[in-house]
Order: sequence, then C-alpha cells, then structure tokens
Amino acid sequence: MGIIPRARSIIPSTDVKNVRRFKELVKQTYNIDAIGGYKLNSALAILHGLPKLVKIVRSFTDKPIIYDHQKWMTDIPDSGQDIIDSVKKSGVDAIIGFPQSGPATQEAYIKACQESKLGIIVGGEMTHPKYKTSEGGYIADEALDRMYLLSARLGVTDFVVPGNKKERVEHYMKLLKPEVKGQISFWAPGFVAQGGSISDAAKVAGESFHAIVGRGIYQAKDMHAAALELSSQIR
Repeated sequence: MGIIPRARSIIPSTDVKNVRRFKELVKQTYNIDAIGGYKLNSALAILHGLPKLVKIVRSFTDKPIIYDHQKWMTDIPDSGQDIIDSVKKSGVDAIIGFPQSGPATQEAYIKACQESKLGIIVGGEMTHPKYKTSEGGYIADEALDRMYLLSARLGVTDFVVPGNKKERVEHYMKLLKPEVKGQISFWAPGFVAQGGSISDAAKVAGESFHAIVGRGIYQAKDMHAAALELSSQIR
C-alpha cells in the first residue's frame, strides 16, 4: 500500500495564513471520501510548529499528512537526517523533496527517509514559468529527467509532477513506467488558480493520482462544496 490508501484523491494544500483557517479547512473537508490527506506547508509550521498542526489534523482524521518543506533536498548530503527525525517525530507520514542540489544529496536523503520509515515523494519539474533553462530559468531541462530516474532507481514510487502541464505529466509517466518497481503514484499541483485541469491530468497520470489543490479550496466561500466539486474530477 502506498502513502494514500486509495488510488485517486484530492489533497488540500493548507497554505493558509493562520491556525483558525487551517482548522476550518480540515473541519470542512476531512469527511469527504475523496480527500486523501493533507499537505502542510513550511510557513505555517515555522510559525506554529509542525506537531501542533499535526495534532489539529489528528483531532479530525487519521488520513495521511504530507509535509512540504519548500524545497527540501537542496542542502549537503549530511544535513537530511535531522529534518527527517523532526518530521517523523511530529507525526507526519511523508515528506516532499526536490533534489535540485544534485544526486549525492538526493541519494542520501532518499535512503535516510527509507531507513526512517518516512514516506518520500520526489519532484523535479515545477508549475511556474522561467524554471527550466529553455524557458529562461536556471534548471537544465535534461536534469529533470535525471532527478526522476535516479529517484525511481532508488526505489521511490511517488512523484510530484506539474498538473498544469498535461504533456509533461504524460512525459514523466512514459519515462518512469519502465523504471519503477510497483505502482507509480503521481502527485500534482497547478490546478484551479494556476490554470490546470484535474480531469485532463487524470487522463494521462495513470491509475494512482493525487491532485494537490490549495487556493481552489481554501479561498472558496464554501470549502466543503469546493472540495466536493473538485473530487468529481479525479474519476
């Protein structure tokens, strides 16, 4: 079984400004079957502490909690274990990493997560413009495939892909399918506010697909209704 005990789900990204709104977001969405878990962000965790946020989620549900340290996996190889230990002790189920500082750090952090029994979700390509060199950014286009492929060869099965770039989701599925042992799970942000279509991405994302949605849920007047409507798009 993967990080999420269902093949497809909506993952609310809790990028809210305060604990009151965070608690309300969880309260209004936790009992929706298609909500697979919650993605906690570093800004709120820095201000209030990750254990406090985990405790709030756990007061409503035992659904998986994913921590996004924006962008973790970009330090030296020896620096990963302290963060992993703290995240694990906080009660988080998985952490997101983007190995932009090279394969030595990538391998060390992935192996440390695996040894610590902390779920690991690895990304490479992001949703915004001017990220890749071909678009005027700093990250070499060819490096992205290498990030994903090394992760797969190290036993990773969960990957972040840009949901607002359907053709890139399809590209990474074709790239990783021969390399991943077991079920590939794609986790995709970039919907609603960033223009991506959940239903379009779902068509090419394979059997296991988790759409990460932030503003499309937490900025809605009725968060429960917004989450329900988005849930209909992942089938």
